[in-house]
Parts: sequence; C-alpha cells; structure tokens
Amino acid sequence: MNTTLPPAKRLKERGSRELWLEAAYQALVEGGVDSVRIQVLSDRLNLSRTSFYWFFQTREELLEALLDRWEQTNTRGFIAAAEAYAETPAEAALNLLACFIKGEQFDPRFEFAIRSWALQSDDTMKRVERADEARMEALRSMLRRFGYNESETDVRTQTIYLAQIGYISMQRNESVGTRIRRVPTYVRIYTGTDATASEMARFSAPFGYRIGDDGQPVQVKRGTG
Repeated sequence: MNTTLPPAKRLKERGSRELWLEAAYQALVEGGVDSVRIQVLSDRLNLSRTSFYWFFQTREELLEALLDRWEQTNTRGFIAAAEAYAETPAEAALNLLACFIKGEQFDPRFEFAIRSWALQSDDTMKRVERADEARMEALRSMLRRFGYNESETDVRTQTIYLAQIGYISMQRNESVGTRIRRVPTYVRIYTGTDATASEMARFSAPFGYRIGDDGQPVQVKRGTG
C-alpha cells in the first residue's frame, strides 16, 4: 500500500476498524461464524485484504472483537434494563420486555448468531455461559428489590430468562402487535402482579400502541391521537 498518500486517501483505502468490525457483524448474523473470513469481508467492503491488518493482527482477534461487541450491546443492554428504575415489579418486567421487543439495547439476531457459534466453539460457549450468569444475576437482583424470597426469585428468574432467550433460539417470528398483546399476561406470570393501565400505556406508546377500552393494546393509526 502506498504510504505516501495523504492521510484521508490512505484511510479510504484501508477503511477503519469499525468498518471491518461492522462487516464482520453483518457476515456473522447473515451466514454464521464460518462466513467471517478476511477475504469475504474484503470483497464485501471492496478493500484490499492487506488493509485488514492495519486494524487486526489475525482473524481470531476480529472474532474476539465481535464477542466484545456482543457483550457490550446485549449483555450490558439486558443488565441496564433489569436495573432501570421501576416502582413496581410489573414496571420492572415491562422495562425488560421492552428491551427485547425494541431491539435497541438487545440485538436478537446478534444473540442467535453468537449462540449458534457457541455450539461450535468451547471458548465461545464459556463466554455465553458467563454472560447468561451475569444477566440472570441482574434478574435476581431486580426481583429481590421487590421482596421476593430466594425460592421465588430463582424460579421467576429461570422463567423470565429461558422464555425470552427461547424466543430467540427458536427464531419465533411474531409481529410486535402480537407480542405486545401478550405482555400483560407475561407480566402476571413473571411477577405474580398485574401491570396497571398507566404502566401499560407508558410501555405501549413507544411502539405505536394505546390501551383500548377492554384493557388491551390497540395500534394507533397514523394521523390519529
């Protein structure tokens, strides 16, 4: 590579660390870990293969960076949702459910890809197991805040976590509307309490839903109040 080029030109030819990492993420969620190959990413980015080595020494270093990104996105997002302010157990459960449905704090495609990769790699499985334990401990702490005893805390934690990860592992393809309509029942099962109308209204609004006269979420048509 011509190192006499101006910095901006050299950057254009090399890309950036984030650009290579984003390409690796896209390859992983679309085709699995075997698709995360330097030549494949080079072709995807229309950059030379050698430019990869400005940012990563090896493919293994890139894969490690993907795992770091997954932990920073999904595990931190999950824990943040579990630790978010809530006045009631129902509101705490709604915070967590919103995390999964929105996909901003928690990326379901990334989660599925990492868990699929873990089936092929003992080291990756260990990372997944550590993440699972950190998330479940955040759930246990969330429930303890509201006075659940240890037995209830354990079972409710298992119920919440396994159900939500099960959605991802089984690749359930449900509409947002379907999931939101089930939320009040999920909250009752997860916490043993009912979400209030105001709690459901706050939860539903960001998704474009309101609470109908029958207490169920109804999609708000555009242009209406």
